[in-house]
Amino acid sequence: MTPFLYGIGDMRNFQKELDKILEQISIPPRLLLHSCCAPCSSYVLEYLRRYFEITVLYYNPNISMEAEYQKRVEEQKRLIAAYNKLTDSGFPISIMEGDYEPETFYEIAKGLEQCPEGGERCFACYELRLRKTAELAKELGQDYFATTLTISPLKNAAKLNEIGEKLSEEYQISWLPSDFKKKDGYKRSIELSAEYGLYRQNYCGCVYSRSY
Repeated sequence: MTPFLYGIGDMRNFQKELDKILEQISIPPRLLLHSCCAPCSSYVLEYLRRYFEITVLYYNPNISMEAEYQKRVEEQKRLIAAYNKLTDSGFPISIMEGDYEPETFYEIAKGLEQCPEGGERCFACYELRLRKTAELAKELGQDYFATTLTISPLKNAAKLNEIGEKLSEEYQISWLPSDFKKKDGYKRSIELSAEYGLYRQNYCGCVYSRSY
């Protein structure tokens, strides 16, 4: 797999930026959280549900097979239902399922089919999913939007935050900066996946990632 070539944004500490926002919260804001899958969301939801009223947006048109898509979305719903049964101090979590429209992904991937995993095709996919999240967050009157994607060691957190900040300006809605792999977030997601018996897929979702 080709290593990522990160830019100047990687010198920022997005976890510290998130910490500063969380320190200032008194009344829970509303957060529309794009989720790529239940395992990646497990730690993020455990962490943020203490601070936000979260609606999870499951919008992933990049997933190449409908059966795989349905398996992943059902796992997402199952995890949220389990979290909502907990008697801790976390706020209830809602879920919205976006349309399964793989043709939208193939359209943005045109001309980028041969890009290495983690390159420009992935960046276009990030923006596709985050744009939908920003649009819905604005429409629904949410206070913030964010994504679980930054928890993955294989995802470019600096690029995700760059796209999120651009869309924040475009749609006039606050982006929640993150690098959820920090504070052992990725490790915790593996522990939670085992605890809840979550299906952990072995590829990102698109037909191109299956070859890596």
